[in-house]
Amino acid sequence: MAKFASLWQAPQVNPINKKARSIPFFNPVSNVYGRVFFFSWFGFMIAFWSWYAFPPLLADVIAGDLGMKPYQVANSNIIALTATLIVRLIAGPCCDRFGPRITFAGCLLAGAVPTFLAGAVFNASGLYALRFFIGILGGSFVPCQVWTTGFFDKNVVGTANALTGGLGNLGGGITYFVMPAVYNALRKDGLPKHKAWRVSFIVPGILIVFVALCLLLLCPDTPTGKWEDRFASAEENLRRHSVGGVVDIPGHIGDAPPASSEKGTESDAGKDHGWKDSEAHATDTTMLETARGEVIQKPSFSEMMHVIISPQTLVTAACYFCTFGAELAINSILGNYYMKNFPKLGLQHTGNWAAMFGLLNGVTRPLGGFISDFAYRRTNSVWAKKAVLHTYGILTGVFLIAIGVLDSKNQSTMFGLVAGMAVFLEGGNGADFGLVPHVHPYANGIVSGFTGAAGNFGGIIFAIIFRYNGKDYGKVFWIIGVMTIGINLAVSWIRPIPKGQIGGR
Repeated sequence: MAKFASLWQAPQVNPINKKARSIPFFNPVSNVYGRVFFFSWFGFMIAFWSWYAFPPLLADVIAGDLGMKPYQVANSNIIALTATLIVRLIAGPCCDRFGPRITFAGCLLAGAVPTFLAGAVFNASGLYALRFFIGILGGSFVPCQVWTTGFFDKNVVGTANALTGGLGNLGGGITYFVMPAVYNALRKDGLPKHKAWRVSFIVPGILIVFVALCLLLLCPDTPTGKWEDRFASAEENLRRHSVGGVVDIPGHIGDAPPASSEKGTESDAGKDHGWKDSEAHATDTTMLETARGEVIQKPSFSEMMHVIISPQTLVTAACYFCTFGAELAINSILGNYYMKNFPKLGLQHTGNWAAMFGLLNGVTRPLGGFISDFAYRRTNSVWAKKAVLHTYGILTGVFLIAIGVLDSKNQSTMFGLVAGMAVFLEGGNGADFGLVPHVHPYANGIVSGFTGAAGNFGGIIFAIIFRYNGKDYGKVFWIIGVMTIGINLAVSWIRPIPKGQIGGR
């Protein structure tokens, strides 16, 4: 009963870093942790909805109105992913420098402008430009994850990140229901086709601006207050709880954490504060040094590159390249794949079944993060999270190969295989961002941004493969499956966190 109560009660807070040790999912009003959690996932969901608002109407309504050919439709999907890749690379360092809340709101407001301008498009070139700038909204995933990481402690951060990402990704499924519904409602009100689809984009535009204002007015940057005050707040908390005195926090992200000046006494090790991680029964001194190593630093270019090219960052990026990259590419063609194999279903029903793939994110991605956290708590090792990540990746590859090889014309078989694939593909996204907070935690924005961008890069590569294979969707599925298994095996031997790293353990 206590576990269920934690879904709405004020969470226990780690007094060193002020991060919550549970997720008050149903308390977005009176509790700041619940409020930040809510706007993290809801803001990303609205952004994802608008980012993917074109595909449900593109092939049938918009392409017909603009006189677009199939290859131009495919090009527009690739352009949208390219923009998001660039924005995610920029958003990561921005989160570390300006804070995730400001970066999040900035992405939303910048993406709202082209959303409102959808009605100004009258040819394929205009659509390319518009979808490029709407791609800014996809970059909001990075501050969403960094913001959540800053408010929830290591025992639940994987679950928190997976929930905000998974619920946010629901926007990719919701758009298949909402955009056609808004369009059809406008048609019934008498608007012609060429006006109805344009006016329908006003709805997500208004919601994006509303959520951005809520982020700015109702939520803090960090659990301790303003982003620029995080160093002073960290020093104060460390001083209040320090046993052996305060050691200066490193000024740069490349600095090594300070060595312990003294070993914890027997009484230190025996203290039960109630906030120590069950996965890390450490001395007070060690816990304080760990907290110092996790304070996010302002990055320089050389320090940023040091983090990006580290093997540990490349692991999370490579795995996200496979899972989220495949999800993005599959989202864009799944309705067409179903229409090819099951033409009797019609446009509406194939769209509904395609939407299920995105909607499963509400369960599958959080499950991946939960299993990652569970394995971590049970084994006291970050290696467990890495093992979960690669297990998800390999099983994803197996299902992708099965779908591609069978290319089933039986609805039950096809829908069942896609659902099974979604469990592991989308769950792998959650498991990936369960590991990300442990990798270079003093540069979480950079790691999150590079990993997120790698997912978009995967989406571009896979979308290009789909483009040049026409309607041979099954072939592309098994190609992606083979790539996913190969990449996971290639990086499985790399340590989950750098040798000698203090924070993140």
